[in-house]
Amino acid sequence: MAQTKYGHQIRIGVQMHPQHTSYEDYANGVRRFDEMGVDSIFNWDHFFPLYGDPQGNHFEGWTLLTAMATLTSRAKIGCLVTCNTYRNPALLANMAKTVDHISNGRVILGLGAGWFERDYKEFGYDFGTAGSRLQALEEAVPTILHRWEVDEPKPIQQPIPLLIGGGGEKKTLRITAKYANIWHGFGDTATLQHKMEVLDNWCKEVDRNPNEIERSSGANADFKEEDLDALVETGVTHFIMGMQTPWNYSAVERLIRWRDSRQGR
Repeated sequence: MAQTKYGHQIRIGVQMHPQHTSYEDYANGVRRFDEMGVDSIFNWDHFFPLYGDPQGNHFEGWTLLTAMATLTSRAKIGCLVTCNTYRNPALLANMAKTVDHISNGRVILGLGAGWFERDYKEFGYDFGTAGSRLQALEEAVPTILHRWEVDEPKPIQQPIPLLIGGGGEKKTLRITAKYANIWHGFGDTATLQHKMEVLDNWCKEVDRNPNEIERSSGANADFKEEDLDALVETGVTHFIMGMQTPWNYSAVERLIRWRDSRQGR
C-alpha cells in the first residue's frame, strides 16, 4: 500500500478483555498472540465485567500489565484505556515507567477520563461529572510528563507513547492534539473521518503537526478487508480487535494477513 495519510505504518492489535477468564487462560492467550505477531496487546482498566455476568471473574488492569510485560517479547502492551481518576497522576506516571522497564520499552499509556459508574461507586471514587473528569484528565497529563522528566530512572522510551481515547470534539480532541501520540476513536468510516478532521483542526490551533498522532480504531472479528482499506484511506492505521475468552485466534490470523498484504511483506 502507498504511503498512508499521516505517514504511519499499518499495525494491528488485540484488546483482551480481562473478564470471565482465569489467569492461566489469559496468560496463554497473551503468549500466543505475541508469538503470532500482533503489534499490540491491550487489556482495559475496570474493576468489574462490562458485559455478561456482572459478578464474574475480573482482573485489575495494571497488575495484569506487569505480567503481560513478562509474557511477551515483541508486542506493545497497554490498557485501552486507563481511567485517569482511579490513580494519582504522579503514581500513574511511576507505574507506567516501571512497566516500561519491565517490558524493555514496550508500554503504551492509554488514558481516558473514565465513564463506568459502577467502578466509582463500589471503590469509593468521586464520579463527578463528564466535565469534571475531562478537566482532571487535562490537568493530569502535564504532571505525568513532568514526573517522567525528573524521576529516576527515566523511562526507556522517550517518550512513552500516550494514547488518548474518545471523540468529544470540544475537549477530548483538543487534549489529544496537545499531548497524545496516538488517538483511539470509535464509529463508522464517516464518523472517524469527521473526528480526525476536527483533531487536525485542533492541531493547527495548538501548533502541532497532525502527522505526529497515530490514529487507531477497532476491528470486528468478521471484518471486511475493503472496510479496513477505506479506514486506512481516512488515516486510521492501527486496528485493534476486542474480545473475551475463548480467544479468536483465527480472526486475528486473518487480520495479520491483511496487515502483511498491505505492507507488501
